[in-house]
Amino acid sequence: MQIIALLKTFIYLIASSLFLPVLLILSCLFVWMLVYSGTFFRTWLERRRIKTLPDKLPEKIISGSYRNHLPLCVVRVVKILETLNGSDDQVLIVNLLRDTEHRMWKSLDMLKMMIRIGPGLGLIGTLIPMGTGLASLGQGDLSRLSQDLVVAFTTTVVGMALGLLAYFYFTVQRRWVEQDIKNMELAAELLAGRDQP
Repeated sequence: MQIIALLKTFIYLIASSLFLPVLLILSCLFVWMLVYSGTFFRTWLERRRIKTLPDKLPEKIISGSYRNHLPLCVVRVVKILETLNGSDDQVLIVNLLRDTEHRMWKSLDMLKMMIRIGPGLGLIGTLIPMGTGLASLGQGDLSRLSQDLVVAFTTTVVGMALGLLAYFYFTVQRRWVEQDIKNMELAAELLAGRDQP
């Protein structure tokens, strides 16, 4: 019986020691999400200014007047593609496209993690004070129970809000990345075809 009591105490100490780091990490992630929201809306405004002409985009790329019709990240790649000419540069073109595509997808990794981490931390931050709150209920301390319940439910709200925002931003940006990759591949094919006799 002493071993079971020792294990219970050990697990309780582990759970209690996790509570402060969970609150700290949730607070830091919330601040990060606020900063990221500003970055997201800046990118959204930049993309709103782009004049979309999907049917005339190949002509714009070939003529070199694509700057107002493509996002800045794609414009940079197209400028590099314009400097690479001939069949000797095919490997360089493919490598440039793959590296850029990899960087674009990698930029979404933090959002993908936040979709899972936010709600997970919120759940951990809920269950730890619920345990101490229920213990205080058994002792008749209702004020301690109410304090623990407030902390428990607010961590749930913060964790779920982080997950929902991250999912929204990830979904929108995934569509942007797919569109940008398509436009870069189109530019590479058009510019490579233009240089061949």
